[in-house]
Amino acid sequence: MPDSKDMYISPLSTRYASKEMQYIFSQNFKFRTWRRLWIALAKAEKELGLNITDEQISEMENHKDDINYDVAEAREKEVRHDVMSHVYAYGVQCPKAEPIIHLGATSCYVGDNTDIVIFKEASLLIRKKAAAVLKNLSEFALKYKNMPCLAYTHLQPAQLTTVGKRATLWAYELSEDIANLDYQLSKLKLLGSKGTTGTQASFMELFSGDEKKVVKLEELICKEMGFNECVPVSGQTYSRKVDSYFLSVLSGFAQSAYKFSNDLRLLQSFEEMEEPFETKQIGSSAMPYKRNPMRCERISALSKYVIADAVNPAMTAGTQWFERTLDDSANKRISVAEAFLAVDAILNIYINVTSGMVVNDNVIKKRVMEKLPFMATENIMMESVKRGGDRQKLHEIIRVYSHEAAARVKLEGKPNNLIDRIAEDERIPLTKEEILSELDPVKYIGRCVSQTEEFVSNIIEPILKKYGTDEVEVELNV
Repeated sequence: MPDSKDMYISPLSTRYASKEMQYIFSQNFKFRTWRRLWIALAKAEKELGLNITDEQISEMENHKDDINYDVAEAREKEVRHDVMSHVYAYGVQCPKAEPIIHLGATSCYVGDNTDIVIFKEASLLIRKKAAAVLKNLSEFALKYKNMPCLAYTHLQPAQLTTVGKRATLWAYELSEDIANLDYQLSKLKLLGSKGTTGTQASFMELFSGDEKKVVKLEELICKEMGFNECVPVSGQTYSRKVDSYFLSVLSGFAQSAYKFSNDLRLLQSFEEMEEPFETKQIGSSAMPYKRNPMRCERISALSKYVIADAVNPAMTAGTQWFERTLDDSANKRISVAEAFLAVDAILNIYINVTSGMVVNDNVIKKRVMEKLPFMATENIMMESVKRGGDRQKLHEIIRVYSHEAAARVKLEGKPNNLIDRIAEDERIPLTKEEILSELDPVKYIGRCVSQTEEFVSNIIEPILKKYGTDEVEVELNV
């Protein structure tokens, strides 16, 4: 056997994705699900009158988890067919049941139905972790709902917002991703027992043309596997648009996390906020003082991959000729699994970062007060108009002073003296004390506090009540 260090292993497995998500896409989960499906098929066929015994089913259940991989792998080298190799291996363990394993089914009965089970299990884990991020963000938003900070449009200082209100923007996008995932889960159906071209002809033969029994067969399999419905019609496979739908949702999670990570990286460059930085963490190999936002950079890197990966199943769905072609198989084995593993990794980091974000209050306040005189000019002008001033003349006076003060700050590196200039101008009918009273940042945050409270109460808390009750522990490997 070659040493594992001589082979390529996906970094999603070694560095990023959780053990829970890796298990869902593991060989054990896949082949154990195949066996659950074969048991479900045998039980349903027995209930509907085929000559299958309890002893055969019991034998299958006794070996549903102990996959004899050595037998399956040796057989696949001979027959070059993974499903038939595992049918053979299961039959070796279950000699009494061997004649009825996979009875009437095609490969997609186990392959596609297992993929649907995997979609469901992986999505539930994604939803649980996304809810954990929402919990962190909602707690952060409420804690800092009153703290004024600079807001930005075009990455230029605009009117104020609050640190907490900004966090609701991150949380809202993530809540919409959860809603989209919920919708796709609500529409998710098993392929069922459709046969080679989706006509169920093999099952019609088994049940001597009794359509009611063929329909009932799918109902029983669905119930056994924990689903409510099978797809109403299909070719050999479930529609590959399902893959595209789910990866589109995963792309949405990546987009939301990407936006958050970029915002926090910018805020860290402004020194207003920072991602967690551990005591012995090294920020740069060259510059000891640096605190690089490495975790958010990793979110950004993985998010790019997921967004690009979502194109794969869209292209595959469009090239499934008639009832099926096999050019989906190799692509979906990689693209679907890695999208889920990558989003799992992204959410692990997102949970970690949002559980310990650092807010540098004094820096935020300093930057607000540097820009606030410019923001206050409209209030100063409006109050002056109320006292008899001419709006157009006042606008020109304040415009000129604003540009002069801005040049003083930018070109000369001197303090902002806009308020002093305005206060000294006799054409402005306000005292300096009255003008200074306009420099309370709280006057410029609008409904930030109530918006934050309402959003958490009306949008986030119902999600957390539904999905966020379990504690989620994550461990970052790098």
